[in-house]
Amino acid sequence: MSIDLVVPEEVDLTTLLDELRKLSWAAADVLMAYARGQEPPFGFPKHLTVEEGGDGPVSAADTAVNELLTSGLKDNLTYKEWDILSEETSKEKTFQRGHYKKDWCWIIDPLDGTKDFLQGSENYAVHIALAYKQKPKIGIVLIPEKEELWFGILGSGAWYENRDGSKKSVSFSERLDVSELVLVSSKNHQQTELLNLLSTLSFAETKKIGSVGCKVASILRGDADVYISLSGKTSPKDWDMAAPHALIDAAGGMFSHADGGKLTYQKTNYSQSGCLIASHGKSHQKICQKAMDFFSLEEPKYKV
Repeated sequence: MSIDLVVPEEVDLTTLLDELRKLSWAAADVLMAYARGQEPPFGFPKHLTVEEGGDGPVSAADTAVNELLTSGLKDNLTYKEWDILSEETSKEKTFQRGHYKKDWCWIIDPLDGTKDFLQGSENYAVHIALAYKQKPKIGIVLIPEKEELWFGILGSGAWYENRDGSKKSVSFSERLDVSELVLVSSKNHQQTELLNLLSTLSFAETKKIGSVGCKVASILRGDADVYISLSGKTSPKDWDMAAPHALIDAAGGMFSHADGGKLTYQKTNYSQSGCLIASHGKSHQKICQKAMDFFSLEEPKYKV
């Protein structure tokens, strides 16, 4: 039996990870070609068209990598008894609890940080997660421009690899007091309620990075300590959070709602609303308590 059911019993974990490496680095090649205005591999169209809709822009790069990953997961793996959920597949089929039948589900974001990507920033990522009964068990975050491929496997730990296969382990910072912590925050999502919350928490420093995967990777490297998401007019989706969630959990950090509640996936609207907090775990309860105190006094109607 596979370790703690992180993969189906019929699936060999080593073989699966090898296939995911191939797919991830192929995705990196596609994205970097689009980023540089070069001819993308695998026959994808060269022109980087952009469409606005839903929760933000969708580019030809999103579509190409989505096709690459979904076809790879369907065609290159012998096991077929899992669903695939991404922003694109969510438009095609319903993952309501009464409709989907499979315990295992891939949750992917072919390009997390699309705005950053289109702005020429290096802070974009690819997310791949494997969930079992609505809980992510494997999380993969690829950061093409840094040539970092992060793996997190529940019960086995987390690490990142370069393209040549060399591995480096997680290195959380030793900062403990909330006033010493470094926050990693979004560049494009800074609503008033979030700014007020962050002012109350009074972290030592704030670094602004686009992709959730890149934010969590900065915590795993020790460059930052905490990330907070607060829903505004829109909420992050399953594909934004599942892979970073599994990754930081596997590394020994924590990812939860402000009230300590767990994130669950594949709900009817795929949303991860409320106040979500990811951290190296050492001060997680203190951060959550301070956040809950803020909501109690300043935003009592806010659903955390």
